[in-house]
Amino acid sequence: MSLLLETIKIENRQICNLDWHNSRLNTSRNDLFGINEPLDLATVIKVPADLDDGAYRCRVLYGRKIEEIQFHPHQSRPVNSLKIIHCNDIEYEYKFADRRKLEDLYEMRGICDEVLIIKNGFITDTSISNVVFSLPDGWWVTPDTPLLKGTMRMYLLDTGQIAEAVLRLDDLPLLTGARMINCMMDLESGPVIEMDQIIF
Repeated sequence: MSLLLETIKIENRQICNLDWHNSRLNTSRNDLFGINEPLDLATVIKVPADLDDGAYRCRVLYGRKIEEIQFHPHQSRPVNSLKIIHCNDIEYEYKFADRRKLEDLYEMRGICDEVLIIKNGFITDTSISNVVFSLPDGWWVTPDTPLLKGTMRMYLLDTGQIAEAVLRLDDLPLLTGARMINCMMDLESGPVIEMDQIIF
């Protein structure tokens, strides 16, 4: 089995969204290894003294125990267009470090910047993020069929900033805009995708 991964935003030397990362890590440890004793990532992540106040990605690799913790400066990748890719057999319920299937789908993006993965007719995620869509009334919704329940997605749902919705590929014409969200990108900072830039 591949190691699991938590990617966590460190900003101003603070661990962001910690409660939701702890929740996902401990759920994965319980489901996959039967480990019931909770682990608090705040006790194992020690922010290096040489990190400045910028944004960093902290990668926590783990299985039954924490195997490695890495810190990398965050470099955002511009995304303005999504290529619709159908894949009915992809599974990514747990955040495994082995992302080969997602990477293979990303390579199918053609001239677009990213892919929007459709599974059995339902909208899921991009290769690196969950997605949210705006409705004509300005409200944001996220598919209730994500490949992975991301920590930013969980936070935005728990705080009432977005809602889940059944979103099929056929529903795209009813939506007015899209954003990508993940641990490094929230509802304000995630790339905005115009609907005419979601390419069939």
